[in-house]
Parts: sequence; C-alpha cells; structure tokens
Amino acid sequence: MYEALLNPPQGLFGQFERLRRELDDAFGVSGLPSSIRSVAPGSFPAINVGRTATSVEVHAYAPGLDAAKIDVTLDRGVLRISGERASAFPLDDPKVQVYTRERGSGSFSRAIALPDDVDPAQVNASYRDGVLQISIARHESVQPRRIAVQ
Repeated sequence: MYEALLNPPQGLFGQFERLRRELDDAFGVSGLPSSIRSVAPGSFPAINVGRTATSVEVHAYAPGLDAAKIDVTLDRGVLRISGERASAFPLDDPKVQVYTRERGSGSFSRAIALPDDVDPAQVNASYRDGVLQISIARHESVQPRRIAVQ
C-alpha cells in the first residue's frame, strides 16, 4: 500500500497495472506464472539460457550453495538442476524471532527443456562465485561450417 504512495502511477495504464498488482496480492495469485514457459517470480535458482554456434549455455544464479550438493541431470532433452539451500536461521530455536524472511530455504528443482540438437554425451558443469554454468555441446551436423568455393 505504501508503495503506491511512494511511486504514483503514470497515466491510466499505470493505474490499471497498480490495481492489478493490488488484486493479485489480495487474492494470493502474485506468485503464479504468467505463461506456460515462465515460472513464478522469485523461483530459485534464477536461470539464463542461451546458445552459441557450438553449444547451449545455462547459467543458474545460486549463491551460498555447496557445489557438492547440487545435482545436475540430463534425461531425454530435459536438464534438471536440484539441491537444497540451508536456512540462515535456526528455525527450531524458540529464542530466535524472525521478522521477515525473503531468502527462501529448503530443497529446490528447476527443469529446462533443451532443443533436439544437443549432444547429451558432451555436458560440462562448473560452479564458481555463486553461478552454476552448464555447457551442453550441439551436434556437429547443426553447427555452421564454412564451405570452400573452388
């Protein structure tokens, strides 16, 4: 509510957007995905997926995890990233009062459908500075090649 006072909407469409957000918050639907390919806001880990001429690149932003506890699998064209993030607070301690908790904890799993041209035998994964980088090679038959003109 105070957000509306600090950031007044610009124009009629801004007012409709503010009203939509307030209704979503009131009815508890603000965490639902907006389309079949999207995920709920705040899904963990946040991911970026792209491709180069030779590979499909996946970057998962997951700070504070132990690399040994991250599970990455590739099965039938679906890349799955799963693991568990420990809580920053001892939740079973009655002396600890938590006022707000925006960083989620517990187990997580994300699944990414990959294109058909990836080679499941050539996958590399590394975790550094809170970023899990997964590189999946594309088959050579789909890679661009230069043809010599004679």
